[in-house]
Amino acid sequence: MSNIQLNINYVCDFVSQEEILSQAEKATACNKALYDGSLPGNDFLGWVSLPSSISEDHLRDIENTAKELRTLCDVVVVVGIGGSYLGARAVIDALSNSFDWLQDADKRKNPVILYAGNNISEDYLHEMLHYLKDKRFGLINISKSGTTTEPALAFRLLKDLLEEKAGKEEARKRIVAITDASRGALRTLANTEGYKTFIIPDDVGGRYSVLTPVGLLPIAVAGINIRKLVEGALEMENASGTDTDFEYNLPAIYAVIRNLLYKKGKKIEILANYHPKLHFLAEWWKQLYGESEGKDNLGIFPAAVDFTADLHSMGQWIQEGERTIFETVISIQEPNERVHIPHDKNDLDGLNFLQGKGVDEVNKMAELGTLIAHVDGGVPNILINLPKLNEKYIGQLIYFFEKACGIACYLLGVNPFNQPGVEAYKKNMFALLDKPGYEAESAEIKARL
Repeated sequence: MSNIQLNINYVCDFVSQEEILSQAEKATACNKALYDGSLPGNDFLGWVSLPSSISEDHLRDIENTAKELRTLCDVVVVVGIGGSYLGARAVIDALSNSFDWLQDADKRKNPVILYAGNNISEDYLHEMLHYLKDKRFGLINISKSGTTTEPALAFRLLKDLLEEKAGKEEARKRIVAITDASRGALRTLANTEGYKTFIIPDDVGGRYSVLTPVGLLPIAVAGINIRKLVEGALEMENASGTDTDFEYNLPAIYAVIRNLLYKKGKKIEILANYHPKLHFLAEWWKQLYGESEGKDNLGIFPAAVDFTADLHSMGQWIQEGERTIFETVISIQEPNERVHIPHDKNDLDGLNFLQGKGVDEVNKMAELGTLIAHVDGGVPNILINLPKLNEKYIGQLIYFFEKACGIACYLLGVNPFNQPGVEAYKKNMFALLDKPGYEAESAEIKARL
């Protein structure tokens, strides 16, 4: 049983209950294919039963490694790109104190978590190296191959600084490699240097890897309870299996509604939240759905907004722009903290009518008012309710989105687990950089320029 609720009342004017139920058999078949491997991508289905297959020894190993890094480091840099860092950052940002990183090292319970290898900005890397030069820092290097340009370049620079400042022997203790079991440049380096390692399963793609060491180790280093995260994901796994009737299978219902809206011309899905801590959850979601659905000239374009801030920038377009959009709103029912609005004797801002109310009550009315306005403006809204922002419900949400994504792609008729289009820019970049082996491509592209 899951505690997440899916409210579809605000799509009824756009997609009828009869239309949704008419897709039950097809959606159930697509869900079944994620277990029996009868559709394309069947070699990347390890994530489907991942929550129920994580062993006690595996969790303990991750927790012990995280504890050692927390002891040795005031800062830990997660080196990775795409699915190698977005899932971890989504959870860490959602569940951490927004301002804890500003505390002095001796006042923090856990290391500051930084991220590298997700861009090729010289300024960013220079600023990071300058920040780290007098810090006790460690590295979690996440890469299947060890040769992906962005993380490989960042790791080379960071490893060089760490060894220079701490010495090679100490650096070995502060570097963890999460990589392939037996092959690749990072596996070779880790074996040579004696780094602690964890394995990226062969049958789990990067954007589905949050519940592998790729996500769990950085999350544990940040002091977040990975057992409760996995527990939440397991609850959603159990609530969406092949024996779950369509009417109770929340990921399947979400997938069907998205597919029906797409067929009706709703080509853009906007994931909206009213909590700034969920910004990177939306970034992870964008990769999950964009890289899974966007192929064969098909797929919903995934976008995201942070409300209420973006109501003052994107709100006009959402309210009255081209009607090719729908929204999925993540709503957190109860805040973790309470702040009440005080009385002001002059009331110059006119807010005394709110005195005594919690800030979250105002936020909820902004959320409801926006939802009604957007639906009235022709924008279907799917509402996902989480009771609170904690490990259990974030774990449920992660698995919910993963399962729904697999079903949605199969409904659409595309392979959810490949990404052939992402290689195009790499080939051009290597050709322009005159990488050995790309001589013909280099000559061809330079002739075009």
